Order: sequence, then structure tokens, then C-alpha cells
Amino acid sequence: MTCIPKFSPFILALLFTCNLVAQQKDYYELRIYHGSSDEQISRIDNYLQHAFLPLIHKNGIDQVGVFKPIGQDTASQKKIFVLFPSRSLEHLAKISDEMVSEMEQKGNGGAYLNTAHDQPAYDRIEINWLRAFSHHPKLNVPKLAGQLDDHVFELRSYEAASETLYRKKVDMFNAGGEIDLFESLGFNALFYAETLAGKNTPNLWYMTSHENMESREKNWDAFRNDPRWDKMKNIPKYQNTVSHIDLYLLKATGYSDIK
Repeated sequence: MTCIPKFSPFILALLFTCNLVAQQKDYYELRIYHGSSDEQISRIDNYLQHAFLPLIHKNGIDQVGVFKPIGQDTASQKKIFVLFPSRSLEHLAKISDEMVSEMEQKGNGGAYLNTAHDQPAYDRIEINWLRAFSHHPKLNVPKLAGQLDDHVFELRSYEAASETLYRKKVDMFNAGGEIDLFESLGFNALFYAETLAGKNTPNLWYMTSHENMESREKNWDAFRNDPRWDKMKNIPKYQNTVSHIDLYLLKATGYSDIK
């Protein structure tokens, strides 16, 4: 005879709530600041470090990643990438509403907010709102060995020719086993997410991390040569699901929470 434990309604409600919390997916905001001069990048850095990140932290988010492309100093188009998780789209909207008003009240937006019309602090800001994949529902902050300056963060965006093909690529990451393959090979992924609102939909984003550039090359060689990948990519329903790839090799800024 099986003995079934009895729980009070309160305990059952608590267990149900805990289960919902455990299954809840992160939402992410991925900001890409576009600039064309070192002066703009310096102004954006100062704003992010002294105004933007403190506001995000105040909203209960303690892991904000701020990254720049490796070798950016010689690039004509300069970028800063900002990533942070949230519990909901409503929370992201609340942060967005608070941002400018609070900084104007406190006066800590500085030269960034008070820039002249003919001296813009940036060229454009690209904002993407993302939702985590079911197979990787929470932000993972990697614990990389080695020197911080050597750490490589690789951000990728995969676009698809149609919503149907896009959904098949998302399924390939989840049920198809691509996330599991990355994990088994030590790619230290921070997130995998679908774009809910952004520039190049339908598309997905994900970020992996590596101790150094040599480690990154070894990881990708192992991925390409793994028989699991060879089998997966030849499954008919997963073919032709990516029409364009954007790839960014990044390093964390000194003030980034994620390094």
C-alpha cells in the first residue's frame, strides 16, 4: 500500500508557487550603443558606469554585462553592448520609464543626457527585448579561469527567412540538443533567447564565453567535429533554418558585473 503524504492548502500553494518560480524564464534587454568617435564612447562609458548600472542595480538586478568588441580601437563603427536579465516585460518597461526621469531629477546623467543637438552622445541605440529559451531559462554567469583581460565573450544572432524556419532553429537548440552539445563541450553559455522585439526579427541571440581566444578556437573545433553535431545538422527539418549570422567577439569592460 502506498502512503501518500497529506499537505495543508498553504503548503500546496507554496509548492505550486515555488514550482512556477523555478520554471519562469528570464527576459533580457540587450542594448547596443552605436558610436563613431572615441569621445562618444567615453561619454557612454561614463553614463553607463555612474548612472545606468546603479539604476539597474536599484531595481534588484545585480548582474549587468557591459562589453566592447575586441580590437574596437581601430574600428570606424564603435559599439558597446549592454545585457541584463529581468523577471518580466513589465519590469523592463518600468526600468525604461524610470531611467531618464530619475537621472534628470538627480542630475547624474551628466554630459550624456545634456548633450547638444549637434554633438550627439551616440549615433543610435539599438534595443532588443528577448525571452530565454525553455532549455536555458536563466542567465548563467560564467566562472572563467585565467586573466580577466583574456576572457572572450561571443555574441551571436541567427536570422531566419521565415517565422516557420526560425521556430525550427529554436527547436534545434531546445529539443534538438544543440544547447546540450554546447554545454557538454564547455562553452559556458550565458543565455539563449528569442527576440520578442528588435531590429532583425525573426532572429535569436545567444552568448558563450571562453577563457581566452585559444580556448574559443578549440571549443569550436570540437563542436564542428563532434558526431552529435554532424547528425543534428543533417536532420531534414533543421536544414536551411539560418539565413544570416552576426558574430561579435567581445571583452567585458572594467565596470561590468559579468567578467
